[in-house]
Amino acid sequence: HFASALTRDHSCAGTGGQDFCPKQCVRAVKVGDYVRYHYIGTFPDGKKFDSSYDRGSTYNVFVGKKQLIEGMDKALVGMCVNERSLVKIPPHLAYGKRGYGDIIPADSILHFDVLLLDVWNPEDGVQINTYHTPSTCERKVEVSDYVRYHYNGTLLDGTLFDSSHTRMRTYDTYVGIGWLIAGMDQGLLGMCVGERRIITMPPSLGYGENGDGSDIPGQASLVFDVVLLDLHNPRDGITVTNQVVPESCTRKSVSGDFVRYHYNGSLLDGTFFDSSYSRNRTYDTYVGRGYVIAGMDEGLIGVCVGEKRTITIPPHLAYGEEGTGSKIPGSAVLVFDVHIIDFHNPSDITEVKVTYMPEECGRQTKKGDFIKYHYNASLMDGTSIDSTYNYGKTYNIVLGANQVVPGMEEGLMEMCVGEKRHLIIPPHLGYGERGVTDEVPGSAVLVFDIELIDMEEGLPEGYMFIWNDDVSPDLFAEMDKDENKQVEPSEFTDYIMRQVTEGKGRLAPGFDPYRIIDNMFSNQDRNGDGKITEAEFKLKADEPAHDEL
Repeated sequence: HFASALTRDHSCAGTGGQDFCPKQCVRAVKVGDYVRYHYIGTFPDGKKFDSSYDRGSTYNVFVGKKQLIEGMDKALVGMCVNERSLVKIPPHLAYGKRGYGDIIPADSILHFDVLLLDVWNPEDGVQINTYHTPSTCERKVEVSDYVRYHYNGTLLDGTLFDSSHTRMRTYDTYVGIGWLIAGMDQGLLGMCVGERRIITMPPSLGYGENGDGSDIPGQASLVFDVVLLDLHNPRDGITVTNQVVPESCTRKSVSGDFVRYHYNGSLLDGTFFDSSYSRNRTYDTYVGRGYVIAGMDEGLIGVCVGEKRTITIPPHLAYGEEGTGSKIPGSAVLVFDVHIIDFHNPSDITEVKVTYMPEECGRQTKKGDFIKYHYNASLMDGTSIDSTYNYGKTYNIVLGANQVVPGMEEGLMEMCVGEKRHLIIPPHLGYGERGVTDEVPGSAVLVFDIELIDMEEGLPEGYMFIWNDDVSPDLFAEMDKDENKQVEPSEFTDYIMRQVTEGKGRLAPGFDPYRIIDNMFSNQDRNGDGKITEAEFKLKADEPAHDEL
C-alpha cells in the first residue's frame, strides 16, 4: 500500500470551517495511535495509482511506527475523525529514487486525498460521557443486574450500524457477566434509570480485529448512545416507598381479605401503562390468594384503609420475561401508586359501636318493631353516599321485614330511643358485589352513623293483628252486619278498623293496614270464594302453626 505524507494543504486544527473539516474534533491523531482511513493516491498530473475505496475497505495502521512512508506518518498526526486532508509528499518522504515497482516511478511526487474515519490507542479504555442525569437516582447498575435500555450504535465517524429504536424494542440483558461485549459491560455500570450517556470503546473492548462480519468492520471503535429504562436484580423483592398512613388505623389487611383500591401503573422510566382512575372504578380483589401478580399480592398485605403507598415490583414477581404484549414489555419493573379505599374479610360481621347512650332506656328494639331513625351513610374513604338529614325526615322500617340490608337490621337491634351508633357493614351484609348503580360501588364496605328517634312496639312473630281485650264470643256475628251467615270483605275490613280505632285491637305497625286486612281476610276465606262462612272462620289460637301473611 502507498500511504504517506509530508505537507497538508489543509489543517482543521480542531475547529470547523470549510468542507474538509468536521464541526468538532474530539480527538486528534497522536504518534502510537491506530487509525482507519480511506485515501486516493494520484500523481501530480491527476493519474490515480491507488485507492482504498477501490478495495472496499479502509487502510488500518499504527501511526509513527514506520509502518507507512515517512510523509504519511507525519501527515496523519493531528488529523481528526471525519477530517479530509489533501496531502502532497515529496519523493524523499515517499519512495525516493527507487520508486515502487511498476506502479510508482523514481523521484515521484505523490498526492493523497485522505479521509480519517477512526482513531484509537492500545491504552484506551471505555470512555463515558453522561449528558443527562435524572433528578433522582435511587439505584445504580451493578454487576449481575438485569437492564433494559435503548441505544444507537455508530462507528466513530457517525456511521449508524444498529439501533434498538428502529426495532421499537429495548435491549434486555444481564450486566457484567459476559453477555455483552466488554466495553458495554463496563459502560453500563453505575447508570441510573433515565440517565443518558455516550459510551465509546476501542475495538479491543468491542468486536476486535474481525468486526461482526457485517456492519462493523474490523479494528473499529464503537460509540453507543444509551438511555437506561429499567433495572433490577433477580434477588430483588418488592419495595414499598412513599407511604402515607392515616392517623387512625385500627386494622391492617391480611391474607384472605378483599381489597378495593385505586392505582396508577407505570414502568420504571415513568411510562404510564394503566390506571383504575381512568376507568372511574376501583380494582377489587382478594389478596394473598394469587388473584393478582405475586408482587401486588405481597404489597397489599399490611395496608390501612386510606393508606397510600408506592409498590415497585421486579419482573419475576410481575409479568416476567414475556410481559403482557402491547403495554408491559418483557422483563419490566412495574411501579404502582396505590390508594387503599377499603377492605374486608368474608368472615366479617357488622361492627357496632355505641357512640351515645341516653340515661333512660325504657325498652330496646326487637324484630317486628316499627322504628324511625336518622342516618349518615358513607364509604370507608369518607365518600358520602346519603343522609336522611338532607330530606328533613327519618327513615322508617319494620325490623326483621327485610326492608334494609342485613347489616343494618343487625345494627338496629336492641337499640334505645335516643341512642346513637356507628356501624361498619361488610359488603356481604350490605349491597354485595353489585352495589347500587351510581351510588354504592360493588363490594363496598358501608359506614353508617345512626340515631334512633322513635319506635312502636311490634306484634309477636307471626301475628299481623292482636286483641288488646278479651275476644268477643260472638265475633263472627258482630262482623256479619247483614246477618246473611257470611262475612263480606267490606264487613271484615270495617270491623277490624273499628277495633283498632276503639283501641280494642292492634295491627302490625309499619305496614299498610288495608293490605294487612286483605291478607287476613284471604287467610280466613278457605275456599277463595270472596266470602267467609262461620265454618271457615277461626281465631289465630285455633289455627295450626303458620304465619298469617
